[in-house]
Amino acid sequence: MDGDTRYTIGELARRTGLTVKAIRFYSDRGIAPPTDRSPAGYRRYDAEAVTRLELVRTLRELGVDLATIRRVVEHEVPLAEVAATHAEALAVQIRVLRLRRAVLSVAARRRSGAAEVDDLHRLAQLSAEQREHLVGDFLDTVFAGLRDQPTYPGIVVSMTPELPDEPTAEQVEAWLELAELCRDPGFRASMRRLAQQHAADHDVPGLPRPDAVAVVRDEVAPALAAGLDPSAPEADPVVAAVTSRYAQLSGLPDDAALRRRLLDRLTVANDPRRDRYLDLLSVLNGWSTGGGVTPALDWFSRALHARTPQPAG
Repeated sequence: MDGDTRYTIGELARRTGLTVKAIRFYSDRGIAPPTDRSPAGYRRYDAEAVTRLELVRTLRELGVDLATIRRVVEHEVPLAEVAATHAEALAVQIRVLRLRRAVLSVAARRRSGAAEVDDLHRLAQLSAEQREHLVGDFLDTVFAGLRDQPTYPGIVVSMTPELPDEPTAEQVEAWLELAELCRDPGFRASMRRLAQQHAADHDVPGLPRPDAVAVVRDEVAPALAAGLDPSAPEADPVVAAVTSRYAQLSGLPDDAALRRRLLDRLTVANDPRRDRYLDLLSVLNGWSTGGGVTPALDWFSRALHARTPQPAG
């Protein structure tokens, strides 16, 4: 019977996968003491020692400290309680390591200097409250005085990132880049001008309507998909469709002045950083990307500029 079986320390090592030295160590500390000794004085162990040592080996591989292991094998604390505590501690360690890895990955990709690495590290360590404050300050700057516009509460929400409690490495890297954009004075000023122009395009009677960017994106998409040259005569109907729709939505005549106004809108909107912000936002919030508007704006700006008379002088 197993209860009567005795194993030498060598046999125990083969059964448990532990070294003889390790078994002696655990034995001397009372975690797996010998059951008895042979007539020659050699240690002998029973089946319970095998079970204990296999548990010790597993818990040590999982990073549980020796003092806690002793309490488990002595039934002073439930194994489930120890497992839960250590799982929580490991989750914290994994989060910290993920943050560190993201910082180092970004720094390596950019070939960053010491000052930039330090800044990235600080951004990675911000608390949820500090992240909220940083993004809130950016959005307050962009939408100052405009939040009473009917469409703006929803727009503000759609531009607010939410870093998950357990972010992936990709999400941490996205947060670092987005946080840098939020602090960039040039990007803040660009987004502020875009918000003001968006508000001006909506400052007409009636229900909320698409702005210049949305009109261009919708009308130009087929031309982009077909690879149509913006300077070709075949692009004329696309330009006419955009300007006509924009004139109708704005309540203005479709003339050279409107086309220049539209070009001005698109020049402000055509900031690749805007598309990048939205892409990063999608990564952080787990949203599908809707595709950037820069290609459509580039195409239409070239097409419209070629067909719009410039004012003299």
